[in-house]
Order: sequence, then C-alpha cells, then structure tokens
Amino acid sequence: MAEYKSQVWRVNVREQILKREDVPETWIRLGGRGLLARILLDEVDAKCDPLGAGNKLIFAPGLLVGHMLSSTDRISVGGKSPLTGGIKEANAGGRTGYHMAFMGMKALIIENQPKENGFWVLHLSLNGAKWEKADDLEGVGVYETALKLLGKYGDKVAIALIGPGGEMLMKSAGIQNIDKDKVPARIAARGGLGAVMGSKGLKAIVFDHAGGQRPAIVSPEAFKVAQKDYTKSVMEHPQSVTYRDYGTAAMTQLTQQFAGIPVHNFSRGTFDKIENVSGEALREFTLTRGKPSDPSHACMAGCTIKCSNVFGGEDGKIIVSPLEYETIGLMGTNLDIDSLDTIGRLNWQVNDLGLDSIEVGAALGVAAEAGLMKWGDGDSALKLIDEIRKGTELGRKLGDGAADMGDKYGIGRVPVVKRQAMSAYEPRSIKGTGVTYATSPQGADHTCGLTIRAKIDHLDPHTQKDASLNAQLNMGGYDSLGACIFAGFGYAATPDGVVKRLLKARYGWDDLPDNILQALGKETIKMEREFNKRAGFTAKDDRLPEWMTIEALPENGSVFDVSEETLDHIFDGIE
Repeated sequence: MAEYKSQVWRVNVREQILKREDVPETWIRLGGRGLLARILLDEVDAKCDPLGAGNKLIFAPGLLVGHMLSSTDRISVGGKSPLTGGIKEANAGGRTGYHMAFMGMKALIIENQPKENGFWVLHLSLNGAKWEKADDLEGVGVYETALKLLGKYGDKVAIALIGPGGEMLMKSAGIQNIDKDKVPARIAARGGLGAVMGSKGLKAIVFDHAGGQRPAIVSPEAFKVAQKDYTKSVMEHPQSVTYRDYGTAAMTQLTQQFAGIPVHNFSRGTFDKIENVSGEALREFTLTRGKPSDPSHACMAGCTIKCSNVFGGEDGKIIVSPLEYETIGLMGTNLDIDSLDTIGRLNWQVNDLGLDSIEVGAALGVAAEAGLMKWGDGDSALKLIDEIRKGTELGRKLGDGAADMGDKYGIGRVPVVKRQAMSAYEPRSIKGTGVTYATSPQGADHTCGLTIRAKIDHLDPHTQKDASLNAQLNMGGYDSLGACIFAGFGYAATPDGVVKRLLKARYGWDDLPDNILQALGKETIKMEREFNKRAGFTAKDDRLPEWMTIEALPENGSVFDVSEETLDHIFDGIE
C-alpha cells in the first residue's frame, strides 16, 4: 500500500477542476477550526461578499480525526458568514471528517462560483472528482436527497449536503452530514454556511474513501496507550454517564435551576411546564415507546458517550433523530411550547429544510413577538415553517434569522450578537456565557465557551471574565482537534497531558507546550479576531443587545451587567 500522504484538495466550481496540493508549512500543525482561520486569513478578502465568488467554503478535519478516538472524529466547516459578516466555523459529527482523513484530505477548499445557475453533486474519490447535475434534487429535502444519493453511490460513502434553505441562500442554512446510520441529521448548523455551499452551486458532496487508509501514526504503541487512558477517563466520567442516559436534554432541568432557559422570546428564565420537556421526560418516552426510539445513540462510529437519541412517536415511527437540548430550548420553551412530540416534528421540518434550529427557533420567537404566530401553538409554528419551504417573502425572512425578522417587523427584543441568535442559555443568569456570546469572533454560540459548570457565582458580573476566557480557549483547542464538546470531560480528567501525548505519538512533534489545548485555542481565536478586524468589526460588535442590560429577568432581577471594559480586554493576554 502506498505511503499515507496528507494534501489540500482544492475545487474550482467554475472550471470544475480538482487540484491536490502539498500542505503549506504554516498549515501543518493546524486542524479543524484553527486551520479554517489560517486558510481564510491567507486566501479570503475579509470584506468580500459572503455569497460571492471571493468567499471560500472549507472543510477541515481536526488534528486527531481518523482514529476513532471517542467523540473525536468531527468535521469543521468554515467560510465568511452571510449571517454575521465575519469568520464562521461550524462543526458536526457523522462520517465526513473520518472519511476525509482516510482520503488524505488535510482540507477541502471550495472556491469561485459556477458559470450558470443550477446545482451539482460533487463526487470525490482517490481517483479524482466527478460532477453530476442535480436537477432531480433541486428543492428536495435532505432526508429524501440522502436516500437517493446513498442509493446511487452506495451506503459506505460520506455525504455533506444542503436542503432547500441552502439552495435559497437563507442565512440560517447549515450543511448536513450523514451519521453512522446513514441519517443526514449531523448539521454544521450555525452562521449560514449552507448558503455559502448553495452559492457554490453544490447540492451535495460525496466522499468515497474506497482504497483509502487510516492516517499514519509515528509512534503506534504510545498512541495506543494514550488512547486507552483517554477512553477510560471518558467512560468513567460521571458527565458521560449523564449524557449517555439523558443526552443533551439533561441540560433542561439544570438551566431551569439557574433561571437560565429561554422562555417567551427570552423574557423569562424558567418554564412552568419544564417537566414536560425535560431530559427525564425524553428518556421515559424513548424507553416506553420502544424501538426504533433509543435514548443512547452514537452519531459517530466509535463514540462511547452516545449522547444522541432516536425520538419516536407512539405509532412506532421515528419523529426525529436527534432531539437536542438547544432545539428544546429555542423551538420549545422559547415559544412556550411544552410538547416534546411537537418540538420533535418542528425539528424534523427544520432539519429537512437544512436550517439551524437555534436560529429558526429564535426567529419564530421574534415572529410571535410580532403577532405572526400564537405563543405555545405548534400548528402555528409549523405554518410559519411551511412559509420557509414555499420561499415566500415571510418565509425567506424567517430563514434569514432572528435579526432580519427583528429589522423587518420592528421588534426590539431580538436575542442576537453579531446578528447570530443566542443558544439556549440565558446570559443574564449565566453571565460567563454572556461574555462568550459577546466576545467570541463567531457570534452568539455556546459551543465557543459555555460556563454553566464553572464553580463561580454566575450572577456576579466581576467573576465572569476568567471563566469565559478559559472556556473559549479550551473550545478553540477542542475544535482544532476534531473533538466533541463532551469529549472535553475525558481529556480534562486524563492525567499526564493526554492531548500532548496523542499529538506527539500521532505526528512525532517533540516541542509541544504542556498546555497544547489552550495554545491551539489562543492561536485560533487570535486569527479569528484578525479576520473580523479586517472585515470591519470593532469593540462595539462585542456587546450583548442593549435591552439585556436594562430589562431584568423576573426570577432573579438580574440584567447583563458585565462591564464594557471587561469585554474589551478579555483577550489582552493572547494578542
């Protein structure tokens, strides 16, 4: 077998040409989110039109992807965001990252724009690239599209695809990836990268890793020992057990205790019927309804946490997989909806459209504020989602997200930062996460630095800076490794610097700092902030909405009162 070689695969969609290039020296020690930032700085004009020929869509596996390390085979997707106007990375589980690593792809860079309208399927294999018209898939939802593509290309491929939302260039469109069970539910959701893919004329990218090989390991025995130590820490960590039993919905009751769950368009922090939508209720449903419902499901092969789920109805048919906490928060409690079945059906529709359930949920909250839907009414919400599918004027506004809805209908209470919707953690009660929302180059995004587990007073505005900075640096590191947010419990609990040991064994790098995780995070965030600076962002963009600094939560009387000086200087030590 030929020696494993990592290369950059570059696709020009205008000329329909694939080039394979050696990895530049400055890219070699980067992966995932960090590599995306480096490529965008090197190759993209930060002031370009996000949906124009100058933007690039980049897929980059993390540094440790390809070895079935538990929860560490994620794919990062990046580009300039049509939603925020700044840098964007969104990552997902599923097969894509693993297959890319087996194909020797350090990164896949999609550039330029097609000569004519229409959509294509791009098939990538070790033999090169094939282009096929996707006329029969235009306007087709992701579930049906995935089935057709699997039928055509076989069920051993990986697929990244967009739905009708991405085709219509909606700013909340994500990029779906099929999971180990061939379901296209692993979405790189945030920031409108599905619209960027749509602007490149791509309905789907098929990754056929036939003939590929596992990435080379310099010191296999050392890697095996480090992997064993890490896996043991993951499996024994109490949080892994919690997420295995209850999934991300375990957060529902926890955020309720903090008065930190979004309710009625972020006007309250507790929900009267929380027991109806809790992780406990979700687990009971999945257990009592029986197969195919499953409370513990892996989105990636080799994952030991299994925080995903398959949520089925009383009729024995799958409603959606997975049903996550963020969707329960934004499309449930945020809309005063207290039925998991209803939330699950809303979730399926949004998935099929290829849209971010966080952004659409927040947009629906603004729509309810504007009197366009009834609070607590799932049918009313479904009708608005149908407007998105039809591509009506209202539907396109909803698909463009909460900020656009607020602009259109004159609504003041819009929960966004850098025009991206907040996830399901109320920043007036969990202020460290509010600092992350405000200062992350990515826009409001809990996966960039959630602080709810920090051992601090979450209402004290003076103790949030360090908690947010530490979380942001760690997540920048994990996103560069290709690690799930929950893998962090295992990595943090493993003795003797397991991240450093794994990277040294994998690549032979002897000069890594002891805290390589935060070193990767610092480098990543520094590059991201530089891109945003070039795009025209200033300190004024690192703010929560003014109404959150004035309007107190009724449960605890709290406003977001972390000082602007704190927000302006959070990254002083890394720049």
